[in-house]
Amino acid sequence: MTDCPVPHATGVPRRSFLRRAAVGAGLTVAAGAGLGASSGATTTDSTAPVAFHGKNQAAILRVPPTQTIVASFDVVAESKTELADLFRAVTDRARFLTGGGAPAALGITAPPADSGVLGPVVPGGDLGVILGVGASLFDERYGLAKLKPARLKPMTTFANDALDPAQCHGDLSLTLSANSTDTVLHALRDIARATRGGMQLRWKLNGFSSPPRPTGTPRNLMGFKDGISNPEVSEADSRVWTKAGEPAWAEGGSYQVVRLIRMLVEFWDRVSLAEQENMFGRRRDTGAPLDGTEETDVPRYADDPIGTVIPLTSHIRKANPRTPETDASRILRRAVNYDRGIDSNGNLDMGLIFVCYQQDLERQFEAVQTRLADEPLTDYISPFGGGYFFALPGVTGPDDHFGRSLLA
Repeated sequence: MTDCPVPHATGVPRRSFLRRAAVGAGLTVAAGAGLGASSGATTTDSTAPVAFHGKNQAAILRVPPTQTIVASFDVVAESKTELADLFRAVTDRARFLTGGGAPAALGITAPPADSGVLGPVVPGGDLGVILGVGASLFDERYGLAKLKPARLKPMTTFANDALDPAQCHGDLSLTLSANSTDTVLHALRDIARATRGGMQLRWKLNGFSSPPRPTGTPRNLMGFKDGISNPEVSEADSRVWTKAGEPAWAEGGSYQVVRLIRMLVEFWDRVSLAEQENMFGRRRDTGAPLDGTEETDVPRYADDPIGTVIPLTSHIRKANPRTPETDASRILRRAVNYDRGIDSNGNLDMGLIFVCYQQDLERQFEAVQTRLADEPLTDYISPFGGGYFFALPGVTGPDDHFGRSLLA
């Protein structure tokens, strides 16, 4: 496996971001009261409000709600000062959008402060915002090289990947989630408007999470339940949030992996059910492992050492062999589905926006992905984009902003 090259951002027409940030600051008015501090350690329900302030970014632990946008940006700020202004602008908009409130009145001759997509008052309590930084932000532009998170690097190219450079990497990642499409689209437009001249959209993909059918874990577009064996939220301190071995500013962040994976559904739909289940190692109807009856049943690999019931090549057996040695590689999955219509050949373009969070890219995600090399499912999927990012520590209060300790 190799690191995918990171193209540099091309020239983007821009005005001084300092001027734009000054205008953008006037767009924020008092937000709703739902901005209380939170450690980010208990938010799991997709319908529960997500606290904006806290030691960690609480939206990371939220079960993906109905709608998600994952976007990557190239930073075009011209100096470290402008970079700080960019982080403040993103923070101000995220704080307002998550809390809700009435957009400021800028006068009859000025453009309106808000797109109006959500009506005259922005509702609060549903939107989740996650901001991450990519390895490319730590190049020579802003003098941050010595502060790069210890394990952050460009996304690795694995066997069977077909990566499109235009849909890979980025200086920043922005993940927006809510229970309605207009909420995430409104947030993306708002943040893009407030930061124009500071960052430029590189790629984005809209995703959705299916409701449980009939119960339990939601399904992916191959028809199988996805993310059954996620670790418990109570394990976040030992698996998700970074601690020792990182720059002091990075404590409380998390390594974010985004993989854009197309599913070749026309071919998949012609595979027998028995073969599909053998590839996953689970029943399609219930989600149970092939040696169990409920989706939550733990596979009994020790009773099936040669893979008579659950094949040794199955996805669940390779991804999580359930040995003491591989337990440390478990990740927090936050994947959602996507549908982009059809490609130039008239084939359906749909699949998975795979997102996961962890303390260590190599020990966790890359260890899992290496075990999955050449699994049978690779004939029916085609990873084409994404990136590695470091989800920043949380914004601790009204006087804090994303990246403050990084840029101090």
